[in-house]
Formats: sequence, C-alpha cells, structure tokens
Amino acid sequence: MAEVLVFVDHVDGAVRKPTLELLTLARRIGEPVALALGNGAADTAAALAEHGATRVLTADAPEFADYLVVPKVDALQAAHAAVSPVAVLVPSSAEGKEIAARLAVRIGSGIITDAVDLEAGDEGPVATQSAFAASFTTKSRVSKGTPVITVKPNSAAVEAAPAAGAVEALEVSFSAAATGTKVVSRTPRESTGRPELTEAAIVVSGGRGVNGAENFSIIEKLADSLGAAVGASRAAVDAGWYPHSNQVGQTGKSVSPQLYIANGISGAIQHRAGMQTSKTIVAVNKDAEAPIFDLVDYGVVGDLFEVVPQLTSEIESRKG
Repeated sequence: MAEVLVFVDHVDGAVRKPTLELLTLARRIGEPVALALGNGAADTAAALAEHGATRVLTADAPEFADYLVVPKVDALQAAHAAVSPVAVLVPSSAEGKEIAARLAVRIGSGIITDAVDLEAGDEGPVATQSAFAASFTTKSRVSKGTPVITVKPNSAAVEAAPAAGAVEALEVSFSAAATGTKVVSRTPRESTGRPELTEAAIVVSGGRGVNGAENFSIIEKLADSLGAAVGASRAAVDAGWYPHSNQVGQTGKSVSPQLYIANGISGAIQHRAGMQTSKTIVAVNKDAEAPIFDLVDYGVVGDLFEVVPQLTSEIESRKG
C-alpha cells in the first residue's frame, strides 16, 4: 500500500492530539509514515505506533529549536524524498501551514489548507473544506505533484490502530536559508490549566455582552465545569477584556470543537468565520434577533448573567 507522510506536532516527545487525528485520516488513503523532529522525537514512537504509524522517521539537531520554520521544511523535504508518499499531511496551525506552503513550493506541488475531512479518490486524496465562513462545503484534490494537505484540529475522532512504528533516523542537510531567522529568547506561556483553544473539544466564548473584563469569570467558570477552553470575540478582545491569544474569528483563531457555546456574541461574520464548523453550537443572547441564532443548534434568549451561572450550577450538580 502507498505511504502517507505525516508531520508530527509534539512537545518534548508528547504527541499532540491533532497529529493523532492526522494518523487516523492518513489510514484512509495509505500507510502512515510519521516524521518527528527535535527534542524527544524518538519518544513519540510508542504513541505514533499505537495510532497507525508503520514507520517513524526522526531527526534532532539544534537548528530545529534555534531557528524558525526553515529547518523543519528542510527535514520534511528530505522525508518526502525518502518516502515518495502519495500525500503529505500537516496539522493546520499557523506554523504548520507555513511549513506546508514552503514544502509545496519546493517540490512543485499543489496545497490544500484547513481541510476538515479526507477520503481516498480515484485520482488521489480528496479533501473537504469549508469556504466563505463555512457557508459552503467544497471537495478538492491536488492535480499536480504530491498533495500537501493541512487539516484542522478536531476534524476526525482519534482511533487507535496498532502498527509497527519502526524508528528510523533521517539524514537532514540544512539549506543556506535555514539559519536566516534566529530565536533569541523564549517566554513560557502562563498555564491556565485549560485545553489549547484550537484543539479543545469544547469551547466557551464571551463577547460584547459580557460587558467587562471582570465579568469574564462567569465564562471561565462555565468552561472549567465542562473542561473547556475559553474563547472571546473580537469586540471583547479589542476592549481589552480578554487576551488576543483567545480571540476566535477571522483575525483570531479558527476552532472546530464538538461543542461551542457563545455567550453575549452577536454573530458577526468575522466571528462566524472562526467557529462555524463547530459540530454543535449553542448561543446565549438577550437579543432574539442576533445573527448568531441563524447559525445555532440550540439558542437561549436571555440574560447571560442569569443563564450562564444557572447552567454552570446545573453542570456541577450533575457531576457531583
């Protein structure tokens, strides 16, 4: 069976969930071969094998940590040459999309970004995408070269499928451009104890209706009761009520959780573009004419300051 190259997103050997989803999708079109880079790359093998990787290519060098993007592109290009895959799958993060785009240019191939599904086709893999703020669903395939496809988190359920996962060292020659942009310092992100926004299965967001930074605590309490990530609309972020890193929308982060709860968010197209592919959408808004209600699966017309605490209390009581 043809092989599918999967770029691994991991932190010191701990494989992140979007990569496991890629392995599940990769098995639909071939045998997954994983590429893990940097510190802890070899430690990813067990998790990758458990989820279907027949081989795990690894490489570690200071360049992967000390410089931005290009060393990883060099490695992915080397893996592509070694494997000759039918497709290359990359997580659809900001860095992932840049790596994928640079690889596609180098190998002369087409690229599909932000796919939400993947299936085998007679003329190559077929990717499903949501277009125009998820107003349309399209199916696309690459017609030239090896398809390079980035896939949004939460696009597939993770399924275990034990495979050999044989670890192989990959020889990587770094290009002259690899050391062009150096990382000069790092600041650890302050941990909230909540899931990463783009990977969370549940997201609870607040908007203009939250009416102040001090009121976001009720959004956080609901999120914590559900084990969810916290999001915010552009209006809330622009007002300084919540960090920009939590913004959901066209100019923020794109999320596709199993459950999205929008509180005090009107549903402007800018916000919809970032969350419309969520599997189930719930909205709480006191304006019955708010555009968000055109989109939701369940809507509550009411004051979020009354509804959200009651919902949190009910969830907590059922957990107890």
